[in-house]
Amino acid sequence: MQHVTFSPTQQRNCLKDRKGKTPRSYRQDRMTSLQMSAKEEMLEKFLDAAARGDLSQVSTLLSGVPSLINQTGYSGWTALMLAARNGHYHVAEALLSHGCDKFSVNSSSQTAYDIAKFWGHRHVSNLLSRTDDGCRRILPGSDLSQQENYFSRETLDRLSGKRTDTGWLEAKQSDPDTVYILFSNLSPMVSSLQEEGSAGEETRLCRFRYEDVKDLLQKPDTVLIFLGVEKRKKPSSSSSSLQTDRGIWEPAAWFAINTDEDAAELLKRCREKNCSFPKTPNRDLLKLSEEEAGVVAQARSVLAWHSRYSFCPTCGGSTKLEEGGYKRSCLNANCRSLKGVHNTCYPRVDPVVIMLVIHPDGNQCLLGRKKVFPVGMFSCLAGFIEPGETIEEAVRRETEEESGIKVGPVQYVSCQPWPMPSNLMIGCLAVAISTDIRVDENEIEEARWFPRQQVIDSLFRGSRPTFTVPPRQTIAHQLIRHWIGMNSNL
Repeated sequence: MQHVTFSPTQQRNCLKDRKGKTPRSYRQDRMTSLQMSAKEEMLEKFLDAAARGDLSQVSTLLSGVPSLINQTGYSGWTALMLAARNGHYHVAEALLSHGCDKFSVNSSSQTAYDIAKFWGHRHVSNLLSRTDDGCRRILPGSDLSQQENYFSRETLDRLSGKRTDTGWLEAKQSDPDTVYILFSNLSPMVSSLQEEGSAGEETRLCRFRYEDVKDLLQKPDTVLIFLGVEKRKKPSSSSSSLQTDRGIWEPAAWFAINTDEDAAELLKRCREKNCSFPKTPNRDLLKLSEEEAGVVAQARSVLAWHSRYSFCPTCGGSTKLEEGGYKRSCLNANCRSLKGVHNTCYPRVDPVVIMLVIHPDGNQCLLGRKKVFPVGMFSCLAGFIEPGETIEEAVRRETEEESGIKVGPVQYVSCQPWPMPSNLMIGCLAVAISTDIRVDENEIEEARWFPRQQVIDSLFRGSRPTFTVPPRQTIAHQLIRHWIGMNSNL
């Protein structure tokens, strides 16, 4: 590619995409109408500030209207893409710290990472390819960063070493800054709010203090789980952390409570409006923020284990909760589970492989649908890993069982906790070595090879998509997007 040198003005205004369109700036070119709504004008100011590298204005606008963070302008460009295009590291860093989606794509199927790399802004591309601990994971044969999936964000420091410290746990339970979240029938209490400047509702966890729930803690049927403490780099005046007599800052602890008390009575405890317990978790829990979804994934998975293992699986005797809710010990002194280490005493996680199978020509992928799927939706194939089976062999076995397709090479991409009730979805790409589909109708009702362009049209909502894919919060969606992004034609 011929190297082009831009003047500072051209670097600020030139936002060339692969289709050859070169808008000068979003305020000059995106809107030609003389009349502009306040919401549109605010979005224009936000995108323009990101393109110019005006960190102060970006931060000011975000503090007023947080929903601007992932909104798009001309050709589907977000503020992060504009900052990446023009090499504005500090703006990109600030947007990431506010939780923007770095995996969204524009109308040319480019992520912010793709854009920064294409235009030679290595410092920005390194930032966008970095995981939270600053390490890069480069998959063999590709140059894509490790992705973060919904339900997987660790907002809390679990402090597993404190689970056996009963004195510390009891002190935290009664601490006025401790946060409690309430569950009824494994559903968390949430409130639905209409955020200013946003088109839809925002779902948030209802948070309670010790005085609000101390009566529940005294009931024998209440299950209490220690989730961890808030991650804090440094204390601030708005922090819910507290300072001890020795001057050491201690972050607020979080607990989850599951109780058999009537759900309607529990809702009366909440001071917020529009509170409820979600009835369809597979859909409703996907409305939470990334941070709160991670907390719910942890809490719901452990609570679900308690609901299924209230009696000892070894002898059938009664059990008691220990270690902050992460262990159940049998009360039968002669039970074998009390001798040595037994996995029946600790929360279980069920591993599941989910795979996007790629056609031998590299330009098609295999997707299937179950009868319970919404009309027109296709997804990746998936199945449980069996005892004594590797991830690779599980991918090959499940793919052949469900579709008749034989698979060769298998490559791990990323994983996702899925608290329905407690699965770990292990996402992989797999290359087919056969192409004739023979569907096992007990598992799925239909499977097809879909060409790349057809998948792009469905993934990014073309004018007439022929099928739909699962929502972005699912790892199936992210696997499909990952495959598309691996070969973006910039």
